[in-house]
Amino acid sequence: MTEQKFDLDQIRAVIRIASESPDVAELEVESPTLKISVKKVSGGVRAVASQPAGNPVAVHGAPGHPAPAGPAAVSGDHLVPVTAPMVGTFYRAAKPDAPPFVSEGDIVEPGQTVCIIEAMKLFNEIQSEVRGRVVRILVDNASPVEYGQSLMLVDTTAS
Repeated sequence: MTEQKFDLDQIRAVIRIASESPDVAELEVESPTLKISVKKVSGGVRAVASQPAGNPVAVHGAPGHPAPAGPAAVSGDHLVPVTAPMVGTFYRAAKPDAPPFVSEGDIVEPGQTVCIIEAMKLFNEIQSEVRGRVVRILVDNASPVEYGQSLMLVDTTAS
């Protein structure tokens, strides 16, 4: 079985289109090698990426962000993005010298704080809406983020 790879930028672009379009509740994009389904849910969007034939898909990072090794290279069928609910600055930890809230490979629970977004000098805790394993952190610490931007991917099939 040949394993196809795809770039996370493709998924981000579809998520961004769906989240920035007020009249779009659901969006599905399919190519010969990739199928992306995005649905708006309370607090953000849910995206599922898979191959149309149902074969496993290896997530491939954007340039400069190599694909994760080991357990993080998962099938794209159950990846749920944690999205930015506002424009601001993304922080992985509460303080510069504090450990990050989560790292790739960590299990998160619904309601667990996974990062902070600073907006207008207010620090807003961003919480996971699902239980699963963080497979990819998509944003560098102290980077600006936009409303609806995917911050990290959570595999809901991991326990």
